[in-house]
Amino acid sequence: MGAAVGLTAGVGLLLIWRVFTAPATAAPQRKRVAPGSRLRRLLHEAGVSGVSPVGLLTLAAICGLVAGSVIYAISRTPPVAVAFALIAGYGPIAVVRGRVQSRRRELAEVWPEAVDNLASAIRAGLSLPEALTQLGERGPEPLRPAFAAFGRDYLATGRFGDCLDRLKDDLADPVGDRVVEALRIARYVGGGDLGRMLRALSRFLRDDARTRSELESRQAWVVNGARLAVGAPWAVLLALSLQHEVIGRYRSPAGVVVLAVGGAACVVAYRLMVRLGRLPPERRVLT
Repeated sequence: MGAAVGLTAGVGLLLIWRVFTAPATAAPQRKRVAPGSRLRRLLHEAGVSGVSPVGLLTLAAICGLVAGSVIYAISRTPPVAVAFALIAGYGPIAVVRGRVQSRRRELAEVWPEAVDNLASAIRAGLSLPEALTQLGERGPEPLRPAFAAFGRDYLATGRFGDCLDRLKDDLADPVGDRVVEALRIARYVGGGDLGRMLRALSRFLRDDARTRSELESRQAWVVNGARLAVGAPWAVLLALSLQHEVIGRYRSPAGVVVLAVGGAACVVAYRLMVRLGRLPPERRVLT
């Protein structure tokens, strides 16, 4: 009995020791994404070609410099000019973020039509690569460039899996990721149920887009209310910039503190309200 108790205690102490001495590489670590790659991915998902992260940051700096110079020329108050320069500098990035959301909504609306075209092409006797290639000519307009590039890649290489990977990168869309992976599985598994799978996928995409559209329309008043609540104080401050006796008070240290605290409060309140009211964002899979 004593040997069993001693053996149990020894195993327990050994397990406790292994917990504290296990190498740090045993636990998965989250990758740190560099700001440049994050902006590059944002531009890619927005469908903005020909603009680099450096170009976007340069545009943001120019917008901030121009806005700050104009406000300073009107108000002669450096803290107020700096505040509006920061707001204007974030403008291009906000436009790109809005473009990402609008592009995702646009693609979500046309994906069911594209899948229906695929099902019709498969039913007509075309192979899956040929059906995907013909979407570059007869598919929905927003999807044609990506599928046309897929057709050229497949014609040049004949590697279906690699061409699907490039297609997914070109689309940069969560719904497109699901469609591409479903087609990859259907290609490799084979069978005669591809048309039935595509029709079921089309129905699922329509139901998903309809449900998400209804939720977004109900959630829009929260976002619009947050934007109105955040923009109203700065609109008042912009109107006060025309009154030099009033706006001049912001040159003092107390005025700078008021601007800094007010700006921080607006950012925190806006982010909190949007986070509480937003829908879970669609994430890309298997990228």
